[in-house]
Amino acid sequence: MNLRRRFAVIAVFSFLAVAAPLFALGSSAWTTPFSPFRIAGNLYYVGSKDLASYLIVTPRGLILINANLPSSPPLIEKSIRALGFHVRDIKILLISHAHYDHCGGAAEILKLTGAKYEVMAPDVPVVESGGRDDFQYATDNPMHFAPAHVDRVLHDGDTVSLGGTVLTAHLTAGHTKGTTTWTLEEPLDGRRMHVVIVGSPNVNPGYRLVGNRAYPRIASDYEHEFEVLRSLPCDIFLGAHGGYFRMVAKYARWKAGDKDAFVDPLGYRAYVTDREQAFEAELHRQESRTR
Repeated sequence: MNLRRRFAVIAVFSFLAVAAPLFALGSSAWTTPFSPFRIAGNLYYVGSKDLASYLIVTPRGLILINANLPSSPPLIEKSIRALGFHVRDIKILLISHAHYDHCGGAAEILKLTGAKYEVMAPDVPVVESGGRDDFQYATDNPMHFAPAHVDRVLHDGDTVSLGGTVLTAHLTAGHTKGTTTWTLEEPLDGRRMHVVIVGSPNVNPGYRLVGNRAYPRIASDYEHEFEVLRSLPCDIFLGAHGGYFRMVAKYARWKAGDKDAFVDPLGYRAYVTDREQAFEAELHRQESRTR
């Protein structure tokens, strides 16, 4: 038994402590407006208090990461406008993963902008079916959303380029089959910073990690995800939910004048370790029940 397994019980309690508040906050923090702000260089935050959306500004137009809930586009548009930009200038729409709280608003954003929708290959059937092809939520109507056509199918390591900005798509599957972690570089006070936008390393309640006929590779995909996340250089730690990287607390520091508030390589490493331990604890629990 490896060291992480020996601490399985501790980790599962850590998972519950982190996951429970996020689910509890879903109905409020997911829809609570949050002041848009500049993170670094041409990278801006335009999401709600917990559902993260990111805007990347280039001379040739805008890139939006995450359209969030079906109800989120007006909030995102208002944030973009408050920063002095126009939603109609969005040329590319990306997502972290194909769940309704991150891509549910995609169809409306695409209607407003005519942007190209670029999605990691294993999540394409879910996006284009409005969630009805999801391995976990195919028959869960509240998790469904308006289908949207994908213009470009992405694969692990592909890059997305616009106006001199280059993002790299890292397949970090498990949470969904096509969960994507995005990396890019942005300047901050003369320094070139490695930015990591974590897709999701979380094991949702009800996920079967053992004997999952709808997703046989789920456990090995999670294991590969953590290998990838550990390998990424990270200066600025971001994610699909603000709660991943303690956004509200960091924003308070940023607003008070700390321009390095989101520079958190140690926090990134600690977060990845915590989520890996939580995964391994849940895997161990499920494996024990099948013996």
